[in-house]
Amino acid sequence: MATACTHYLFLSLSFSLLLLTSAVSEPEILLQFKNSIDDPLNILSGWSSASSLHHCNWTGVSCTNAAPFLVTSLNLQSSNLSGEISASICNLPSLAHLNLANNFFNQPIPLHLSECETLITLNVSDNLIWGTIPEQISQFKTLEILDFSRNHIEGEIPENIGLLQQLRVLDLGGNLLSGSVPVVFENFSELVVLDLSHNTFLVSQIPVDIGGLSKLEQLLLQSSGFYGEIPDLFSGLKSLMVLDLSQNNLTGVLPQIELLLPNLVSFDVSQNKLSGPFPDGVCEAKGLVSLSLHTNFFNGLVPNDLISECKNLERFEVHNNGFSGNFPSWLWSLPKIKLIRAENNMFSGEIPDSISQAAQLEHVQIDNNSFTSRFPQGVGRVRNLYRFSASLNRLYGDLPPNFCDSPVMSIINLSHNSLSGRIPEVKNCRKLVSLSLASNSFVGEIPESLADLPVLTYLDLSENNLTGLIPHELEKLKLALFNVSFNKLSGRVPASLISGLPASYLEGNAGLCGPGLPHGCLGDDKPKRKQSSFAKLTCALVIITIAFALFVLAFGFYLMRSHKQRAQLGMWRSVFFYPLRVTEHDLLMSMDEKTARGAGGDIGRVYVVTLPSGELVAVKKILNFATQSSKALQNEVKTLAKIRHKNIVKILGFCHSDDSIFLIYEYLPKGSLGDLLGKPDLDLPWSLRLKIAIGIAQGLVYLHKDYLPRLLHRNLKSNNVLLDADFQPKLTDFSLDRIIGENVFQSVVSSESATSCYFAPEYGLTKKATEQIDTYSFGVVLLELLTGRLAVEMEPEDPTLDVVKWVRRKINITNGSLKVLDPNISRSSQHLQQMLEALEIGLRCTCVMPEKRPSMAEVVKALQSLETTTFQGLELSADVA
Repeated sequence: MATACTHYLFLSLSFSLLLLTSAVSEPEILLQFKNSIDDPLNILSGWSSASSLHHCNWTGVSCTNAAPFLVTSLNLQSSNLSGEISASICNLPSLAHLNLANNFFNQPIPLHLSECETLITLNVSDNLIWGTIPEQISQFKTLEILDFSRNHIEGEIPENIGLLQQLRVLDLGGNLLSGSVPVVFENFSELVVLDLSHNTFLVSQIPVDIGGLSKLEQLLLQSSGFYGEIPDLFSGLKSLMVLDLSQNNLTGVLPQIELLLPNLVSFDVSQNKLSGPFPDGVCEAKGLVSLSLHTNFFNGLVPNDLISECKNLERFEVHNNGFSGNFPSWLWSLPKIKLIRAENNMFSGEIPDSISQAAQLEHVQIDNNSFTSRFPQGVGRVRNLYRFSASLNRLYGDLPPNFCDSPVMSIINLSHNSLSGRIPEVKNCRKLVSLSLASNSFVGEIPESLADLPVLTYLDLSENNLTGLIPHELEKLKLALFNVSFNKLSGRVPASLISGLPASYLEGNAGLCGPGLPHGCLGDDKPKRKQSSFAKLTCALVIITIAFALFVLAFGFYLMRSHKQRAQLGMWRSVFFYPLRVTEHDLLMSMDEKTARGAGGDIGRVYVVTLPSGELVAVKKILNFATQSSKALQNEVKTLAKIRHKNIVKILGFCHSDDSIFLIYEYLPKGSLGDLLGKPDLDLPWSLRLKIAIGIAQGLVYLHKDYLPRLLHRNLKSNNVLLDADFQPKLTDFSLDRIIGENVFQSVVSSESATSCYFAPEYGLTKKATEQIDTYSFGVVLLELLTGRLAVEMEPEDPTLDVVKWVRRKINITNGSLKVLDPNISRSSQHLQQMLEALEIGLRCTCVMPEKRPSMAEVVKALQSLETTTFQGLELSADVA
């Protein structure tokens, strides 16, 4: 009897609960969901029971078009939300699409959302989702679009994911997945997009069952750990439009492609270890736009008739292979072609004048081949061409007068050919930055019109038969490289073209004279007129007056800012990416001279603050230059805060007002590498220095290649490399231009003369940030590690001598490299070899020509290989430039 009563009571309660649940309205369900979310920008302020708006008109909410107007979609992408993704939203009976991408949700994969029985789309990409993919992932049975990309999901892909048979999009790219990819794709008969890219810890062969996905349009496996041969899967991928297998460890030959991929638009297998002939039939895809085979071991001929079919081709990249024979002539005149890269092969043939028909062509790079032809007249008529590089070929004859007439031409490299005649006057290529005509047979004088090119930075005319004077008009240019060695020049060298450049760039011209050269010019010994005492006194008084006025202005500005700071304590806004129990007031009160570190950097001062919990954090105070809105500022900081790498400092949170920005970083006990190198009793063994160098390089590779969006450091120096308790280096102050704005960043950094030696020579003129400039900065830090010198140390004979110039000068003078190495490092034969090879890497990284600098990925590989080297008595020359 008791059992029956209990059962009856249970049924009554269940029925009552069901009635209560069904009685909850959709606005109430949305408000329950809102209550679990942190919304610092009040994006959801309109979600209110007091609102006059119908809930279907609330921010991010979409409903059916007819009564009873049920919620079908919730799109809160890019709203700076955090907190908990609550399953309460699953009480919406018709919810089909949930998009929470690009927010701050910091939790494991929200499996409880599988309770949303009508859910078709789940997008939580670009958040801080962490942990492994659990076996229960199979509970999302109704999903068609599942996007977990750009989070911090780790571990293996479970086989149970194969039970999601309705999936059309599976995007797990940009995570930390590891292990082998399971063979489960035969179940995904509806799959259109498969993205496993940018998972560098994967160690897997390409699953063969992918070949059965007849509806697949995009297969994205780039920049992951795939290895082995590419399986013969193309016959089943009839709908494939984008195939990207680049930057893996794939080997062997490509499977037969002929006539199998009719809809192909982009084909990229670059940066692997593939071999064999050019893929047959790839151009049977009439709509092919991009073909990238570069940096493999392909060889043989490229069939002319196949390329002629690629009428829509825009990108053709086959560089760093073993291709031979005549280069496809059709390629030069394709109407949509923009990029041709074929350097480092064995191509022959001519460059036809029909290149002028390639109206969209922007970039040609065919160095180190065997092209035999005159320089084509048509190059000067391609209006979009900004780079033409054809060094190390067999080009001959005169340069036509219009050779750089393209209005956007920036780089021309025709060195190491057989060109002859006079160098034409150049007047139309006003954007030319680099001109290299070295190692040809040019005669006559250096054209004075070169001085009229306002941004010309690199000029290499070495190893020709040029005669006459070096035009003094060239002093107008800010040349980072000026090499006229081994010609037949004579006369006085303009002073500004001597200072700061290696003497080797002028050698081989017996008739040249000037300060520092073997031959002095007549009249150089005349005494300079002494400045009068009255003039000196007047100058001193003017300087004192200006200095006093600046002091008064600075002190008044300081008082005004202090008053404003005190008045605005209550006007701060905060976003914390980790649980920090601290208020803006706590931070502000803790940041004083006692907690300050250093004299203040170029972008802001750093304070070490003790939180109420006893934890130490580093706080960087930056002036708020108000270059962007509060929302834009938070988005930029969030982009940087999502970075997770062992060699990059974590951003824990930030606070900002109209006056200042506080970036809160993890605290590292060993301080900066710059402080360590500055100690007079530095005792840092080579093994630790090499470990530090490799760690810095790995951090830069992550920013440049592995993190999305791709980032540049922009301000790398030894003071911006911090060390943890185990001397593991971590980069800080990265990409601050995104926070304070590009113009302000350039202005602030360029005002710091003490750190300008970390910037590549071209930056002073172009102000354009590139990966090559980061590489140069790394090279400076590497030279600091090798020499034990700071980047700038005062030298009595030359106060402007930075570590790069010091190393090159020492190597020039001593004809060797041993004397530049830090004498405090213990020198076993193995360590000595490693240091000498690291020195060569440092010199190549600081090469004045950016295109000759290695990528940071190449630097990492080179540094990691040093541990197995043995001493062979390597000597270097400062000509490694």
